[in-house]
Amino acid sequence: MLANAAVLYEVNKPLVVEDVEVLEPGAHEVRVKWAANGVCHSDLHVMTGDYPHPLPVVLGHEAAGVVERVGPGVESVQAGDHVCSSYIPSCGRCWYCLSGLPTMCALRDKPRWFMLDGTPRFRKGGQGIHHFLQVSGYATHSVLPEDSVIPIRKDAPLDLACLVSCGVLAGAGPVFNRAKVPPGASVAVFGCGGVGLNTIQAARMVGAGKIIAVDVNAPEARSGRRSSAPRTRWTHPRRTRSRASTPSAAWAASTSPSRSSAHRRRWSRRWPPPTAAACVWWSGVCPSGTRISVDPTMLLQQRVLTGTSFGGGHQRTDVPDLIDLYMSGKYQLKEMVSRRLPLVGAEPRLRPDEARRGQAQRDRLRVS
Repeated sequence: MLANAAVLYEVNKPLVVEDVEVLEPGAHEVRVKWAANGVCHSDLHVMTGDYPHPLPVVLGHEAAGVVERVGPGVESVQAGDHVCSSYIPSCGRCWYCLSGLPTMCALRDKPRWFMLDGTPRFRKGGQGIHHFLQVSGYATHSVLPEDSVIPIRKDAPLDLACLVSCGVLAGAGPVFNRAKVPPGASVAVFGCGGVGLNTIQAARMVGAGKIIAVDVNAPEARSGRRSSAPRTRWTHPRRTRSRASTPSAAWAASTSPSRSSAHRRRWSRRWPPPTAAACVWWSGVCPSGTRISVDPTMLLQQRVLTGTSFGGGHQRTDVPDLIDLYMSGKYQLKEMVSRRLPLVGAEPRLRPDEARRGQAQRDRLRVS
């Protein structure tokens, strides 16, 4: 069958929206008709070459849609099921999955620009086209491994549910699962885009006493992002120290994909004060080769620096749970969307120079 897809042929060049051939799903694979896909900064890294990836490739990894066909051996979903993509699969059989760490599934570190048999399901002119994280949501249809789709409730709007499959869970999940922010804590969020705004939402849900949003676009954020982050103090990174100083326990999240010089400034700040217990966690994806440095004396003050992957919990239950929270009116998704773009005609707005401006909370592609 043919699908309409946005294909990246060269770094720092516009995507090309064209028809590509989608092959039939193989064993333990499913074909999904996507409804929408959120535009994530990780896709930008591939477009700019900051994250090297084989080309050509159909990008997109934050998608939701309807299963159209299943291959032999598929048991967890059937045609007609509504699903979100899982850019980190969870096989349920490896050591990580059996130990309760499915976001570290052994399949995540295998090359995922093809299916598990080492071949693509996209083709153009007889030549294969690479997948991105075995999702490729910048297309009307895609074939994925069964382990890369998560069934969700059918009454949830797919054009919003797609956001949960990356930015929402990546931002909110660490608050619940990794940092375990306690009630009354002060929380600073560095980088308040599609991931950071969800960190703010989750911190508010667990009862954080003070939430400080640190973003270079703070003036724009105060007006454009107020609805998705109420009761939050916005500030610029240069003003962080004066705004964040507090004698209470403090937590900080870094969600922005900035480069090493910014990271060094971020960790070298004497915040929170030495008397405070602190946990700093990392949620953002950085350009390949980024490094950070840490003053080891900070560890003597019982500060914790940790990382997270896809929310650090259990994606197959966390994604449906967050959608349930939205459907019950306890979590904001609609307010997270900056622009709603059709797949055809979106190429100019998905240029690397456009995305680098950092003004958007989350763009959403309507692919069908």
